[in-house]
Amino acid sequence: MPFTAELTYRTLGPLFYQTVAPTPVAAPDWLLFNDALATLLQWPEDARQTPLGLQYFCGNQLAPWMQPTALAYTGHQFGSLAPRLGDGRALLLTEVLSLSGKRFDVQLKGAGPTPFSRRGDGRAALGPVLREYLISEWMAAVGVRTSRALAAVTTGETIYRDTRVPGAVLTRVAASHIRIGTFQYASVHGSSADVKALADYVITRHYPEIRDDAQPYLALLRAVATAQADLIAHWMSLGFVHGVMNTDNMTVSGETIDYGPCAFIDAFDPSACFSSIDSQGRYAYRNQPPIAQWNLARLAESLLVLLHEDEQQAIAAAMTVLNDFPALYQAARLNRFAAKLGLPSPVESDLPLIDDLLTLLSQQQIDFTLFFRELSRPANIPGALASSLFAEPAAFSAWQQRWLQRLAAVALDPVALSQQLLQVNPAFIPRNFRIEQIIESALNGDLGPAKALAKASLTPFDDDVYWAELPPASFCNYQTFCGT
Repeated sequence: MPFTAELTYRTLGPLFYQTVAPTPVAAPDWLLFNDALATLLQWPEDARQTPLGLQYFCGNQLAPWMQPTALAYTGHQFGSLAPRLGDGRALLLTEVLSLSGKRFDVQLKGAGPTPFSRRGDGRAALGPVLREYLISEWMAAVGVRTSRALAAVTTGETIYRDTRVPGAVLTRVAASHIRIGTFQYASVHGSSADVKALADYVITRHYPEIRDDAQPYLALLRAVATAQADLIAHWMSLGFVHGVMNTDNMTVSGETIDYGPCAFIDAFDPSACFSSIDSQGRYAYRNQPPIAQWNLARLAESLLVLLHEDEQQAIAAAMTVLNDFPALYQAARLNRFAAKLGLPSPVESDLPLIDDLLTLLSQQQIDFTLFFRELSRPANIPGALASSLFAEPAAFSAWQQRWLQRLAAVALDPVALSQQLLQVNPAFIPRNFRIEQIIESALNGDLGPAKALAKASLTPFDDDVYWAELPPASFCNYQTFCGT
């Protein structure tokens, strides 16, 4: 298939975007480049890690097939509606077709101010760019639906946040950048025809299987709800805390996007919340499923005009989906955690086994990732090696006996069970303290640690003593910052 670049999103009309040229930078240089992703996208060879590619990825030069576009969207930010947000520092350059024919957005993040910048500088800092590059690529490697990173470059310029920091630009790739907030924008600033045009576009691009449904827009709401349920369940199974689940940060494609204040749980704590601006813990680990449902309600509100001409009947139809979300999520969560435990043909009665384990991990402050990895290791009695993690191992032993009884239905010997679990439970996560070390090294001119994690993340189920190391006791009360 030949390289194909176009921008079908612009067919929706000027309500949905602004054409904006990137702001040139002074002295760009390479941070990281994702050659494997470039190959998948059929990215031109002369525009990869080359002088020409560097100019493209910093925004100093545009190819004839690039159409820099700032997307418009609204958003509920921490529960409060901001009617006009949009890409304040990002520009969609083009859409390309991958080797398999799948369409992907290619976007510059940190390319300069746009009409949506709201007095911001439109730039990105080196630290947040590296964080998003490294964590999103690890997430992709373990199978999470996510945006990905094609390139990261420095700008040779200083930007101002709390202090002076080096500027950088991330080239981000996603199935699309259409958010719940995009539908809200169409509803608030456009007409019912605009909402319909956006919904039809999303159905064609992301959910073509529902095109001929008798109620396609209700089917769209259900499809997005199902995708979000599975995504959040996947996050929860990895101890991932997104940190800023505003409606402008939640995609209708069901991809993880906007890795601003995200982090991973070390010692398991369901109330974990890392974002410095989330003082009430709205987006804490345990709140992610109900917040996803809340966000879907905002999508439903935007779609009401398409669901039925009678508003009450439209609301009733939307509620059938929203009321089903907890069951959709629980089913997805059951499947994710059952896989982590090797439970065959999971059923609802397995949930107490899962929930009691998580309670035990929380009570004894056991490292989430390390526990599931140790549980996966081969032993004469499955899970025996995990026992040493517990200060009070009797409680784990009682749970272990229940787990072994449940596994008795499987004709797997301990070695086969271990092999299965080792391919589900990652050997390591992008530890928060390692990410901070990587950023500090990069700020001091050493990209070695960043490149090492990028390489290790290609095989996240392979044991790696360095990246699996637990944080030091002094690393506590960790906070993340958005970087905007």
